[in-house]
Amino acid sequence: MPKILIADDEPSLRLLVRATLSSNKSFDLVEASDGQEALTKAQNEMPDLLLLDVMMPGLSGFEVCERLKNDPKTKGIVIIMLTAKGQQADRDWAISVGTDYFLTKPFSPIELFNLIEKILTNQKTN
Repeated sequence: MPKILIADDEPSLRLLVRATLSSNKSFDLVEASDGQEALTKAQNEMPDLLLLDVMMPGLSGFEVCERLKNDPKTKGIVIIMLTAKGQQADRDWAISVGTDYFLTKPFSPIELFNLIEKILTNQKTN
């Protein structure tokens, strides 16, 4: 069963993502509410995929992403950055620290689910 870490400081967004993913398929879902917790859980839980909010207390999503991608143990975790800011500068920064995908809030739950399905299907075939 694929493991997904949902890291966002907004409980309502974590709940929406959990509901979207739980209703469509079996995933092992883990949650984090700030950057440090996201980093620790990613290192300990080794999820297949990390949904990572950019703006969180403590470490930002950019910092978490950079640390995970620079660590040989965690660099293979697929990271989808979630942000309320859709500016090109944010996308460029996210790419520079190693994010794999970028979604701007608000996003469609179906769009998120389809992206996750695509990513996990590609992981199985590689």
